[in-house]
Amino acid sequence: MHELIEHMVTIFLGYFAIMNPIANTGAFIGLTDGMDDKERMTTARRALFISFFIIVAFAVLGKAIFHLFGISLPALRITGGILVFQVGYHMLQGKSSKIQNSTDESDVDLSISPLAMPILAGPGTIATTMNFSATPGNGQIAITISMFALLCFVTYLFFKYSEQIVKKLGQRGLTIVTRLMGLILAVIGMQMLLHGIGGAIDVYLGK
Repeated sequence: MHELIEHMVTIFLGYFAIMNPIANTGAFIGLTDGMDDKERMTTARRALFISFFIIVAFAVLGKAIFHLFGISLPALRITGGILVFQVGYHMLQGKSSKIQNSTDESDVDLSISPLAMPILAGPGTIATTMNFSATPGNGQIAITISMFALLCFVTYLFFKYSEQIVKKLGQRGLTIVTRLMGLILAVIGMQMLLHGIGGAIDVYLGK
């Protein structure tokens, strides 16, 4: 039971770091500027629902995608680790990663783009999902989905009280939190990379 709880906390923290709801609160305020409260919260709910179903799809179909394209788990962990590390590295430097954010402006509903994709459910989040859900063990997919659902709820609360949070933390507080999340994310990415390299060595050595 203790190991299960520890595993669930690890997944939740991994998602929390890469989605970074605290930092995304500032982005949410900027994107929804000019909307009234009802419209803003409708946008938040729609974006979170879309991102949740995107992650569910990759969590459930992850193994099928592996078989279809001949992808191995070590290859995913190495690639995902690099992506996650890069996002964390840019956050540590106080920069916005092109992997997780987009400056492209279009007529698409902002709850779909850029909120749901790529801010909430970007490539880094998807790679993290496929890595967690593909880990051997019973109930990995259910645990992964439930932890992401919990984070979606937490993110919704951050969005709901976004103005109060930004006023409390201030720009300096948001910067500190973003860099702390960046450090955690970089470590998670490096851990994924090391697991992937170790798995690849085992496969190619025939162990």
